[in-house]
Amino acid sequence: MSALGKLRKKLSAFQIIIIGFAGMILLGSLLLMLPISSRSGVVTPFRDTIFTATSAVCVTGLVVRDTATWWSPFGQAVILTLIQIGGLGIVTVAASFALIAGRKISLLERNTMQNALSASSVGGIVRMTRFIVRASLIVEGLGALLLMTVFVPKFGAKGIWMSAFHSVSAFCNAGFDIMGSETGEYSSLTSFAANPLVVIVICLLILTGGIGFLTWDDMVNHKFRIKRYRMQSKVVLSVSAALILIPAVLFFFFDFGNLPAGERILKALFQAVTPRTAGFNTADLTLMNGAGRMMIIILMVVGGSSGSTAGGMKTNTLGVLIANAWSIIRNKKSTHIFGRRIEDSVVRNAALLLGYYLTLSIVGTLLISTFEGLPVDTCLFETVSALATVGLSLGITPGLGLASRIVLIILMFIGRVGGLTVISATVSRRKPNVSELPVEKITVG
Repeated sequence: MSALGKLRKKLSAFQIIIIGFAGMILLGSLLLMLPISSRSGVVTPFRDTIFTATSAVCVTGLVVRDTATWWSPFGQAVILTLIQIGGLGIVTVAASFALIAGRKISLLERNTMQNALSASSVGGIVRMTRFIVRASLIVEGLGALLLMTVFVPKFGAKGIWMSAFHSVSAFCNAGFDIMGSETGEYSSLTSFAANPLVVIVICLLILTGGIGFLTWDDMVNHKFRIKRYRMQSKVVLSVSAALILIPAVLFFFFDFGNLPAGERILKALFQAVTPRTAGFNTADLTLMNGAGRMMIIILMVVGGSSGSTAGGMKTNTLGVLIANAWSIIRNKKSTHIFGRRIEDSVVRNAALLLGYYLTLSIVGTLLISTFEGLPVDTCLFETVSALATVGLSLGITPGLGLASRIVLIILMFIGRVGGLTVISATVSRRKPNVSELPVEKITVG
């Protein structure tokens, strides 16, 4: 057996996922340093390329250089490739190439794929991988064709590339845009805020990429027979619907009251969808009131769903926490959702993830605020955006120092590979302890 094969046997599935993401980030950083990657033909500093590559692979969207005006078509193509690989997942893409080459997928590789997709079992994982790649390309292609009806008349032949770029970026929940050369640097989609087709197509792409591949599978196989869906799919769809409807209504009444009704509806809908976790924006976030920004921060923390292109704590995690709280209020012995009992270990993992995200958000905020001398609320917005791999910004990221950028890079990486993946990869594997310690009561609350 080769040295590489022996190393792979020693690594856990979680460690393989982390190494895969780290390797792709490093490769992307080196490619973006090439003179051909920048419009001016200069070598972009490594501290800028590694930030950009991390943001792309981790499908975040935070940038220190405007994507349209700094990077050449080659550089943009590199970024888009990193977004596609990061959105589908390193393991999924690698497995796809192995299947195309006709190579048999080993048990270790299937186990890694299972963890990468948050699937419940190894069975059917190869079929799921084929489905993910095929469906992703179809959805991205349809999105690009629809966007072309707006971008090609407006931008000419360049609109074809812009349509493809924004379709992939939206589906992968990346938030990268190349509007800077046409509508001003870091402008995102603000110039299309009143265009129903662009807003609705981008929203649908974000939602399709963010609900999770297992939910897709249920929707394709069972159509409208929702009773046959996995419990996870029911939770994902229910929580997602609530996290779109409630914020949209609040944004409509409290943040965009001075706009015409049509544009007001579109902006409210877009701002309810994009924080989970796409990073595009059609409104100037610096002009939103404090309540609106806090709502966006909450949506960013929750994010998309497990096994999707989105980041964040995940909608199913929130669903489990809400169900657990409701069970406690009703004095139930265990947590129930849709007529099914949730294992205690799942509830503990959900509580761990909540604490994990809150802790990292607070620590990151305090570090950046200390390094830069900026207000805590502004730093909190940027920190959560990085950790939840959203990419929304109040405009401070390009001006941050090296130390603050490193903090954001670490948060983006942790947010993409997943909190439980990082914990499982770093904590030593110990044999379960069958004995139990004596019980003693402690008061809480």
